[in-house]
Amino acid sequence: MRRNLLIVLGVVVLAWGVAALVSGSPDLKLFASSSSGSQGGASPQCLPPGPAPSATLAGTGVDVSPGPGSVSANPHTTISFLGLPAAEIREISVDGADSGHHRGSVYGFSQGDGASFAPAAPFAPGERVTVRATLGEGARARPSSWSFRVDTPYPAASISSFSNPPAALADYQSFYTLPGLQVPIMSVEAHDRDPAAGDVFVTNGPGPGQYGALIYSPDGQLVWFERFPRNEVAEDLNVQSYGGERAITMWRGRVLSLGFGQGEDLVLDSHYQTVARVRAGNGLKADLHEFQLAPDKIAYITAYNAIRCNLTSLGGVRGGAIVDTAIQEIDIRTGRVRWEWHSLDHVAASESQVETPHDSVPWDYFHLNSIDREPGGDLLIDARSTWAAYQLQRGSGKILWRLGGSKSSFKMGPGTKMAWQHDGRLLADGKLTFFDDGANPPIHSQSRGLRMMLDFKTHTARLLSSYTHANPPLLATSQGNMQTLPSGNSLVGYGGIPAITEFAPDGSLLFDAHLPFDMAFYRAYRYPWSGRPLSPPAVAASFNNTGEQTIVHASWNGATGVAAWRILAGRQRGALSSRATIVSDGFETSVTLPKKYAYAAVQALDSAGRTLATSQPAHVISYTASLP
Repeated sequence: MRRNLLIVLGVVVLAWGVAALVSGSPDLKLFASSSSGSQGGASPQCLPPGPAPSATLAGTGVDVSPGPGSVSANPHTTISFLGLPAAEIREISVDGADSGHHRGSVYGFSQGDGASFAPAAPFAPGERVTVRATLGEGARARPSSWSFRVDTPYPAASISSFSNPPAALADYQSFYTLPGLQVPIMSVEAHDRDPAAGDVFVTNGPGPGQYGALIYSPDGQLVWFERFPRNEVAEDLNVQSYGGERAITMWRGRVLSLGFGQGEDLVLDSHYQTVARVRAGNGLKADLHEFQLAPDKIAYITAYNAIRCNLTSLGGVRGGAIVDTAIQEIDIRTGRVRWEWHSLDHVAASESQVETPHDSVPWDYFHLNSIDREPGGDLLIDARSTWAAYQLQRGSGKILWRLGGSKSSFKMGPGTKMAWQHDGRLLADGKLTFFDDGANPPIHSQSRGLRMMLDFKTHTARLLSSYTHANPPLLATSQGNMQTLPSGNSLVGYGGIPAITEFAPDGSLLFDAHLPFDMAFYRAYRYPWSGRPLSPPAVAASFNNTGEQTIVHASWNGATGVAAWRILAGRQRGALSSRATIVSDGFETSVTLPKKYAYAAVQALDSAGRTLATSQPAHVISYTASLP
């Protein structure tokens, strides 16, 4: 019966995903008839004649952005110099063909290896900007100059967000101690055979239900739910290293119907306190698809930049628009953009597997969805809309090789061809992993977690393993990821179909769970986690239906290591004494005391019986008042 139910739900969620979750994605063209945001008339020419040259200025070793020949600089861009101390960047002169000479200020990066010039006024859309500077000191001083073009932004404010209807009653659980919270239920279908992998990190949204960041234990019990306001989504909940400490990272913001986000990236410590906020610069907003921390408090983020663009050369319309995607390397301490790379400068729009639109809706020709920084500084990036991954050279931004798509540098061996894929990762042993959605529209019969190896002598990609969900088969229309665990096992998050599966290297199933199938998440991860909130435990207490006994509920949102609860109760708020000690039972633990009390409180205890924290006293309410 359960198998049949899962198959039915899988079909339902696939249909719902097509109709709702990704309906705004330009991959699907479901908004092709919309003209929201159209300004009418012809758009400017924005497609470059070829790939931009190196962003490393000849003879200087300095990487600049916007780089020479760039066509996609935002009018509010700053100009970054990376590769020498700020004091050695002198005599900067910036002139726009239309806006004239620009005054501005120079701000050094906290890492001491560069600076950015911030113009006092924005550039004019469509103009060409020329930059001159003297780089280096003494005998090493060299005059340099280059130029770039400014884009014409598309009015992103006119793009709608996904709808956020209430969740079905069967989709969520509620708690007495956290009234109003509706936590998506995580159903565990195959119980954990790899307890060392830790807890499950996911998000909910866009779609039905309350949005936010979620941690579950492997048996499906809630550990932490950080609820966000309506229509404000959390994505890419992860655990990374920040300042030498393990930290939670996530993106928070508004998800637009075109399939990208506008918001900010957050770093939280083990107390769930925000210790860093990372925002995009240069007139852009941080996108949901990637937030990677690097040493010395540097972050790599994605930013989507919708611009007006004449697409007639590719069969589109004169008044068209295109989504140019950017990588920004951010100095977290100062918020300055250290380096920026744009897809439109390096990957031709003709490489897209997405049909050119015949209206003014921005064409998501590339859809950058992951950045993986390699130890030497090169970047592996993945693009859903071109079916390809790209290795970018550090600093210069040149594409060293392509994997997949219409211009692959490697012959794709049997089973390696990807379609609409996400989450490209290059592992320490040289292997690559991807989540191969295989849709939308469907190209494969199932979504897969892929592991492959590149042979640089024969320029061939060889499949090492492919992980699919056998019962039922799953085909995700969007999102998803593949995490390689320290054990060598693989965790696959199916994204648009909110399933989480862990596989052993031989493909055997180690763990299988899912959120309600009408919901969705972007990625799923597993990590061992230890959290200790600064806020006290929560308590709720009421009389039972006879009015002669006291029911006490205890929880501590985000806390790990709580083994038991000590229940305190009494007739006066300031005179409570221990009445019972009970074993912790999931997120919320409840007990009935055989007597009536006026006030109750709880203490969280560790496995040695030590008190971790104490709640505030709660007034015991009537049975009727405790009912939903």
